Amino acid sequence: MPVVLVHGARVSRTMWRPQVDALTRLGRPHLAIDLPGHGRRLEERFDVRRGLDAIDEAVEQVGGRAVLVGLSLGGYLGIAYAARHRDRVAGLVAAGCSTDPDTWLTGAWLRLARGIARLPDRGAWLNRTLVERALPEEGAAALAEGGFALDVMVDLLRTIREVRLLEDLARTRCPVWVVNGRWDHFRTQERRLVDSCPDGRLVTVRGATHLVNVVRPVGFTRVLLEALDELDELERAREGHEARHA
Repeated sequence: MPVVLVHGARVSRTMWRPQVDALTRLGRPHLAIDLPGHGRRLEERFDVRRGLDAIDEAVEQVGGRAVLVGLSLGGYLGIAYAARHRDRVAGLVAAGCSTDPDTWLTGAWLRLARGIARLPDRGAWLNRTLVERALPEEGAAALAEGGFALDVMVDLLRTIREVRLLEDLARTRCPVWVVNGRWDHFRTQERRLVDSCPDGRLVTVRGATHLVNVVRPVGFTRVLLEALDELDELERAREGHEARHA
């Protein structure tokens, strides 16, 4: 089963370098994408619909059915996509997205983002400082490789409230792994997320913060590969059942 990897806000497909390296070594088909407004699509405007379209194009490109892996923004979009395209998602790993985006806090972040956008450097110094202080050297390099989308946050925060987190999870029909770093500030509702899923499980990566896949790449990759092993078994069982009843 191929894997589609969907990055977080302001970064790009290059944030998945540790996981792409592991999937490549194992011969697992995979595709790490850039969302509109990010990476190679920096000049495009972002909104939730365009983000879901980008995921749909990627799933089609890898064969029409895939495992979705998303972090933060990518996790929210992965949940929304899995709810709307249940026949195209074999499994979902949703990391760093365990807080409902439709709250007063999103409005506060939007006001902050508008203020940062008016700075002479549009927040470049602040972004660089946070990356250098919060991430290991290899993780910071992986993020920097694809560049940072400094201008996307206003559009992103204006539209992300369209994601109905718990409602969408309740509509999923695939296994869902809710994955968070132990010190992730977005894990405030993780138990509610898991309880909303028809088939959900919660995984906490010790020692990790929000960008769990680059802060603890080995731990996150282990979670991902274990999920893929389980999904492969389920897929073989499904195909065997269909063959017997053909």
